[in-house]
Amino acid sequence: MTAFRPEGELVLDEDFQDPAAFEERWIPHYLPQWSSRERSRARYRLDCGGLRLLIEADQQPWAPEWDGPLRVSNLQTGVRSGPIGSSDGQHRFRPDLVVREEQAERWTFTPSGGAVAITCRANPDPRTMTALWLIGVERIPEESAELCVMEVFGREVGPARGLVGMGFHPFGDGRIADDFEKVPVTDDLTAVHEYAVEWGWNRARWYVDGVLVKESRQAPDYPLQLMLDVFEFEPDPAAEYPKEFAVERVRAWAPVSSR
Repeated sequence: MTAFRPEGELVLDEDFQDPAAFEERWIPHYLPQWSSRERSRARYRLDCGGLRLLIEADQQPWAPEWDGPLRVSNLQTGVRSGPIGSSDGQHRFRPDLVVREEQAERWTFTPSGGAVAITCRANPDPRTMTALWLIGVERIPEESAELCVMEVFGREVGPARGLVGMGFHPFGDGRIADDFEKVPVTDDLTAVHEYAVEWGWNRARWYVDGVLVKESRQAPDYPLQLMLDVFEFEPDPAAEYPKEFAVERVRAWAPVSSR
């Protein structure tokens, strides 16, 4: 595996070995404004191998009102919302969303450009998806694009080949075109791989194990927060639990001053 080595200063190097630093950096909830902190709370474990994000057998759907049976354990690096009953909140994934629990602003890491990389193992369970993506902090609704570093559906993982989703979704940002694709990787995605993106100056590039696999001639220029997660779409009472997303490292680099 060839390491990803972008230009710019390394500003985040998270190996999940310092619990105090982990708690300062990561908010262990998934979009709690649309649900609650209690229902959206992540299940996870830190050990010598890094982070294990978990879906456990007794875990409840995070927001059945809006998202049906979906269960998720997510870590994010920012949160905010308007008052209860308003539509003011991050990542409006459906138009009728209403704030159910107001969230005070908190930002721990919100880059406006540069590069982000994750070293991890995908989960082959066909009911799961593992992902790292970035979303606008949405101080204004238009600053809401999604920049996906990687997402892997377990049903698209084979012993020697898999598909990795990457690209942009605009949501409320009319300046960003939808540009998302599933890139084939000829390898076992349940083994350790590094996925990365660098963006800024109206372009973005994606890498798998240091190899360039996708480019786009656009990029958001406003602060984005990290979203690191495992989803389970439909619980299976007969399945083995927990469902796990193993993450060894997350790194980020500041943008260089000019191109």
